[in-house]
Formats: sequence, structure tokens, C-alpha cells
Amino acid sequence: MPQDDRKLTLALLVLAMLLAGRVFMVENPQHNPWAPLDLNDPRGWATSTKLDALRGDPAACQAVLARSDVAFTALPATGEGECQRQDRLTLGTMPFAPRFPEMTCSVAAGMEMWLEQDVQPLAEELLGSRVARVEQLGTFSCRRMYGGETGRWSEHATGNAIDIAGFVLQDGRRIRLLRDWDGDDAEGRFLEKVRDAACRSFGTVLSPDYNAAHADHFHFDQGRRPGFGACR
Repeated sequence: MPQDDRKLTLALLVLAMLLAGRVFMVENPQHNPWAPLDLNDPRGWATSTKLDALRGDPAACQAVLARSDVAFTALPATGEGECQRQDRLTLGTMPFAPRFPEMTCSVAAGMEMWLEQDVQPLAEELLGSRVARVEQLGTFSCRRMYGGETGRWSEHATGNAIDIAGFVLQDGRRIRLLRDWDGDDAEGRFLEKVRDAACRSFGTVLSPDYNAAHADHFHFDQGRRPGFGACR
């Protein structure tokens, strides 16, 4: 084959690959770092980067919630010092108990993705029922880590964390970490799998495997990049 023909063939091959790549990215926005994040899309190569970009940008984050048809109520800024909360909202989707907690938008985005893409499918698969209510222990607490007088401030100080104690299923069953975490049954497997899945939506995930202080709850926060932080 003459040299000019080989160059033309190579150029056409490269062009075809570029076009195929463009079509793939359009059809799979979860892999496209430039495509707007939609929480209804499956997770992809770019999802953790997009979730990370929502930290500290409430306006962009709220736009993602609206684009994803997630009901929420934005709340005015409050607090001062290390416990000042400029980023504050409540979700209007999954019922929480004992109340709808206030959280940062990036925690809300991670929570919505985790609940819809992980918790509900796993509940149906392993427990035969969807989750009707999430039992939570709180999001905001103006304190340092573990309530100490010195040291790092907790992500709870700005509502950038949530503690989950259990789930109530649509069939009435109640799944609790304190009782069911170590069980070698469907409830125990469910809790372990939803913990592992949460590591793709939150920057830090701590469970009863971490220490005794978390024996009765999962701690989720967005202090780090989802998929690259602590996951225990």
C-alpha cells in the first residue's frame, strides 16, 4: 500500500474512533466528565468527580437536585464561627425518622443517589421489601470530633454529615445496626452491602466495624472526595 494511502487509512481510523468515542459519551453521560450530573444516571467513571465538585458550591448542587427531580427545601444560612452553615436544606423525598434532617446539599445528593441506586434495590433483592423510612440520629451538632474540647471540628458542626441507625421496610420490619449488624442472615448482609455501596456516594463512611462509637449507626459525610475517603 502506498504511503499516502496508509496515512489516509490511519486518519480515517482515528476519525472513526473519535466519533465512536463521542457517541459513547453522549449515550453514557455518567462516564463523561463534561456532562451535567444527573442523580438518576447510573454511576460511571466521572460520577465521584462530579459529586466532589458539589462540595462548597450550594447553587450548583441545588441545580443538580432540581435537574434530577429531587424535592428539597433550601434554608437560610445560620450559625457562626466553625458552626456557621451557609449550605443548608432538607430533602423532601425519602421519609426520615424522627424528622426530616437539615444537611448540606452535597450530603443530600449523596444520600439521594445511595438510597435510590443502592438501598432500595438491595432491600428488594435481599429482604423482599422496599424501604419506607430511614431512621437517623442527626446531622448537625456544633462540636469537635467525639465531643472533645480540642482537635478537629466534626463534619457534623456544619451539617455536612448524617448518622443512620436503621431502616423500616414497607412490610413493617425494622432493620437496626445495633441488633442486626453482626447477623449472618439477610438483614446483616443487607447492612454490610449498603455500607459498602455508600462509599461510592460519600467521602467518609464509618460503620460498627470502625470503632465502638459507631456500634449503632453509620456515619456518612462529604468532607472528602466520594470513593477516595475512609470506608470502614
